[in-house]
Amino acid sequence: MRKANRIYLNRYIPMTENTLVTWHEQSVQRPRGCVIWFTGLSGSGKSTVANSVDMMLHEANHRSFVLDGDNIRHGLNASREILEPVHGLEFATRFGLGFGPQDREENIRRIGCVADIFCSSGTITLTAFVSPYRSDRDRVRAMVVANGNASDFVEVFVDTPLEICEQRDPKGLYAKARAGELKGLTGIDAPYESPSNPEVHLDGSAPVAQIAHQVIEYLESNDKLRRQ
Repeated sequence: MRKANRIYLNRYIPMTENTLVTWHEQSVQRPRGCVIWFTGLSGSGKSTVANSVDMMLHEANHRSFVLDGDNIRHGLNASREILEPVHGLEFATRFGLGFGPQDREENIRRIGCVADIFCSSGTITLTAFVSPYRSDRDRVRAMVVANGNASDFVEVFVDTPLEICEQRDPKGLYAKARAGELKGLTGIDAPYESPSNPEVHLDGSAPVAQIAHQVIEYLESNDKLRRQ
């Protein structure tokens, strides 16, 4: 049986008579999946590689799913501008997320909790977020590991030089930042803290199929592709 106290981002939610929020254990105990956390600069290839890995897993009949940073920003972690027309200014101001340091922290906190829930369902969960701050990634790792085991969190650093990311610039962000039209872009005028010891270190300038296979090989060699 698992612990009665569930850990979210290294904080206990104690089950006491005085709390209004308690953790309810589920009747069905499933083998955990894992969280494969892709991190790197915008344009590094995170989403492309994550989707390539997802396709390989799907073709091999493994249950997997990609949580993509841009897709999540359309709903769960929407901006004030997206929320305001539906929910009003007060609600949108309180809950909408921008790209400042605290907004980025909350963005990763929310998706970390979602990724851990997916992992608990037995899903191989691939996340593709810039996630520029090492402390935010470490907190998600601590939560996932505390609720499972040390191998449940796989950090994948898509290491692509800034000049290549700028050449790709799929969303035109670097061009806007260089022109002074966009502030706070990671790698230009906001920091990116690269992983100090990622489980998988990819050369983001290499062919996608090649580096996607590196991720699959890591999962196979670490027994993360058990039949679900």
